[in-house]
Amino acid sequence: MPLSHLFLALSVVFIWGTNFVVIKWGLADFPPFLYAALRFFFSALPWIFVFRRPAVPWTSLAAVGTLLGAGQFGLLYWAMQHDITPGLASLVVQSQVFFTILMAMVLTGERLRWLQGVALILAVVGYGVVAWHTGADPAAAVTLTGLALVLAAAFCWACANTIVRRAGKVNAAAFMAWSSLFAIIPTSLISLSVEGPQQIAQALLHASWAGWSTVLWQALGNTVFGFGAWNWLLARHPAATVAPTALLVPVFGMLSSALLLSEALQAWKLTAAALVLGGLALNLYAGRQRVKPAGRA
Repeated sequence: MPLSHLFLALSVVFIWGTNFVVIKWGLADFPPFLYAALRFFFSALPWIFVFRRPAVPWTSLAAVGTLLGAGQFGLLYWAMQHDITPGLASLVVQSQVFFTILMAMVLTGERLRWLQGVALILAVVGYGVVAWHTGADPAAAVTLTGLALVLAAAFCWACANTIVRRAGKVNAAAFMAWSSLFAIIPTSLISLSVEGPQQIAQALLHASWAGWSTVLWQALGNTVFGFGAWNWLLARHPAATVAPTALLVPVFGMLSSALLLSEALQAWKLTAAALVLGGLALNLYAGRQRVKPAGRA
């Protein structure tokens, strides 16, 4: 991979990692489900007029939009409002990798390689460390509710991944733009029922320019640039070359939260991060081992 392409990949994972701090800033102005609705509104418009609709069924776009909108980001924002710090959220949401693997085993009969089994055990132990400290340490800033919500968000992400995998090779930015269209209605309805018209109106009328900037950053920086650049890289390099850089997402997430929000990095957090990241790295290595024999054939 040329150095310029490596820098592009690092810029994407840097944006994805530091975005957890940006989310926390945005939640100061917007309630979580309204925030999710706004994110997907600007992820869909005007981009559906820029990108041609991918050649996938409407039901797939609707399912992914609902899972990502009301599921992944709605629940993630809800948890991050009061129940988990951005650094820990960036780590726990990576459980989507293992949920995706387990779903593939159930739905397609894929077999779990022994290295993947070890990777899963490492990650589970890491998440167990986080669960052990829910509410036990005032500085931990994570509750059992927050952990459960982010794990549920990761499960919704894994469900969306399963649908996207069945869609085949499509333009990721176009898929995100068109599926975002279907995320607007469920997140808006949940916002109306849970947060109420009065809170919505107050947020829209009194949000600061900084709050609106975070909304646009969710749509433009993370969705349009992030997924667009990532898809561009995957089209030009093997996935095994590009994917390892994604391991830096929780690293950037935890470091940025520590630097910008003064989130404490206790020894148990670093231990949990090492276990989860070790599991993710081992799973990635197991995937590369599976691909190599096919390449030689």
